[in-house]
Amino acid sequence: MTFPNDKTPPVAPEESERTLRFAGLPTFGRLPRIEDVKEANVAVVGVPFDSGVSYRPGARFGGNAIREASRMLRPYNPAQDVYPFHYSQVADAGDISANPFDINEAVETIEAAADGLLATDTRLMTLGGDHTIALPLLRSVAKKHGPVALLHFDAHLDTWDTYFGAEYTHGTPFRRAVEEGILDTSALSHVGTRGPLYGKQDLEDDEKLGFGIVTSADVMRRGVDEVIDQLRQRIGDRPLYISVDIDVLDPAHAPGTGTPEAGGMTSRELLEIIRGLSECRLVSADVVEVAPAYDHADITAVAASHVAYEMVSIMSKQMAPVYWTKP
Repeated sequence: MTFPNDKTPPVAPEESERTLRFAGLPTFGRLPRIEDVKEANVAVVGVPFDSGVSYRPGARFGGNAIREASRMLRPYNPAQDVYPFHYSQVADAGDISANPFDINEAVETIEAAADGLLATDTRLMTLGGDHTIALPLLRSVAKKHGPVALLHFDAHLDTWDTYFGAEYTHGTPFRRAVEEGILDTSALSHVGTRGPLYGKQDLEDDEKLGFGIVTSADVMRRGVDEVIDQLRQRIGDRPLYISVDIDVLDPAHAPGTGTPEAGGMTSRELLEIIRGLSECRLVSADVVEVAPAYDHADITAVAASHVAYEMVSIMSKQMAPVYWTKP
């Protein structure tokens, strides 16, 4: 890859021949830290917060588990024909520390920190944490781009009203986001939903909010390519935010999560759908609900690291300066 003499190429991970993959700083993909680069086009940031969960806790440790699993990621992504860590500057921005004893304060802290990272021409790849964090992240992204299209991969709808009177939980972020006007309600989609609900009213309320649903059974019966075409048409050229709850995958592919549901998607299906959206205008994304205490042989963390890698690849290519040339 060549650059004009007056341009400095992005700081990329050191080659594995020089630094062992299992050694060195545990940043995502062995990337440089954000303080070690002039600016970041894509910032990978962790949010170790899981006080909004309704069942098994532990997602506060998810971000670092994903970082450890990402040590095996390599610089060339053949599925998208992109060098994500070379096309633009990608850096690890560390973690956002949010109060685990006060959800309202935590939401405000996450939003303010995201505002700071997005103040420049930067896109976020956030590693959760539980799904509560999607709301403050969407608030911050909407300040920059206006109401965004949302593609939500999850076993659950996450559009419930309250849990025990609490408005901010991991099951309520997208109802709050619709209520606040930060989502484009003509371009909202759930993918991979399944399992029992509290009642049929859950689906009726979700439809009123503007969401379309592609269940995990739909993906199996209709196939990945047809689902991709449907999602592309719904998203159009709108700014897009992708939120991935790792429990969208079947527990066989992601046992390390707080609210597992049988009958989920495979990791291959999830990765292929994301790759099929590479021409959509992805402005930021998150991967949440990785709970390593319930994981086996890092199955869940590995899957999550590859999901994040695909979304970083999309954003990096879209953010690439006009002066680079492919090798």
